[in-house]
Amino acid sequence: MEALVEKFVNFLEKDKRLSFNTLQSYRRDIEQYVNYLKTINLKNISKTNKATIIAYLLYLQKKGRAMSTISRNLASIRSFYQYISKNKIIDSDPTQDLESPRIEKKLPQILSTQEVELLLEQPKCVDLKGYRDKAMLELLYATGIRVSELISLDVDDINLEAGFVRCNKGARERVIPVGSMAIAAINDYLKNARGFLIQDPNEKALFVNINGRRLTRQGFWKVIKLYKNQAKIAKDITPHTLRHSFAAHLLDNGADLKSIQEMLGHSDISSTQIYAQIARNRIKEVYKKTHPRA
Repeated sequence: MEALVEKFVNFLEKDKRLSFNTLQSYRRDIEQYVNYLKTINLKNISKTNKATIIAYLLYLQKKGRAMSTISRNLASIRSFYQYISKNKIIDSDPTQDLESPRIEKKLPQILSTQEVELLLEQPKCVDLKGYRDKAMLELLYATGIRVSELISLDVDDINLEAGFVRCNKGARERVIPVGSMAIAAINDYLKNARGFLIQDPNEKALFVNINGRRLTRQGFWKVIKLYKNQAKIAKDITPHTLRHSFAAHLLDNGADLKSIQEMLGHSDISSTQIYAQIARNRIKEVYKKTHPRA
């Protein structure tokens, strides 16, 4: 079975051209499933059936795995069986009529406008790091771009005079307007900090670390945790929190879902509709707190 797993991963890499992290996720899920099969003394994949897979999903549930994790495992297993079925290694695909477990979507954590202001006030432009961190946080909240997009930005991707940033590292390019406060913060960073941080004059990265190289996701995580603690914000803030807050605050102030979808880069508007649910929940809370007969 190990040889089959290896062939499957090679197929995903060469034919599907999946990223390294995605490939590792598939490999991990399938290897864990194969290890489970060994524990129940099943050494031939052709001897497995729908009951085997359901038993494995129940096993994961008993081990306390989240429904999202179980659903992802099933998706990996389904792809594996589709591959070996197509290659005539098994007669039929036992996952064909197997339904994925329903996952209750959790609403993302949103900062209030006051909490955002408090967070953005934390970086002080008194040193190189302060200028950089101020520019990053202002740009994230101004545009709602992903952290992966933020750290992938090159200097040429932002046009301060026209007031827009171009994100072209994902599946499709999009151009997002940038507000005046973010533009001012980026201008300050470029004039007072970036030139001193970079060691290679040919460095293209907009945001760099203290060694002059492109900032990593882990590096940004440390930045946002630092200022979250300084601001004494009780909510759990992740690198995605400013993106969620950007979308929710736009909706609160009258933006339409289609425009928000375009700015966020969602391929399907259903991904954007979660912010409408947040808005509805907030209206209910306000009603309950303020209406005398609620």
